[in-house]
Amino acid sequence: MSALTRVVIHLGRNPDAGYPEGDRHQGYIIHAPVGADGKLNAEIWKEHKEHCKVIRYSADDEKDADGLLIHKRDKWFIEYDEEREGPDEDLHRLGEHRLWVGDYVTIHEKNGKDLIYVVAETN
Repeated sequence: MSALTRVVIHLGRNPDAGYPEGDRHQGYIIHAPVGADGKLNAEIWKEHKEHCKVIRYSADDEKDADGLLIHKRDKWFIEYDEEREGPDEDLHRLGEHRLWVGDYVTIHEKNGKDLIYVVAETN
C-alpha cells in the first residue's frame, strides 16, 4: 500500500467567480500524504516529498501545469516552475481540512482569486 493518496479535486460552485455550477474539467490531481484522519500529514510528507506531485488541469487553452506539494512553516503550497507555469499557489488552511470525497478546499489561485474546490476522488 502506498503512503500517498491520489486526490482529485474539481472546481466547485463559485458563483462570484463566474462558475455557478462549478467545472469538473478544471482542477488538480494531487499525490498527497493523507493520514488516517483524512488530513495532510507532514510526517508522511517528509518521507515521500519527492513523490508529492501536483497536476493542475483545465479544459481551456491554458496548458496543464505540474508542481510539487510543499510543506513549510506549517502551511501547504503547490510549488511550480515559476518561469514556465506561474507563481506558487497557497492551499489555504489545507492542513486543517479532510480530503475525503465531498469535502471542500480553497486554493489561492495564481491570478490572486480564492476558488473553492470539491474533492471528487481519492485512491
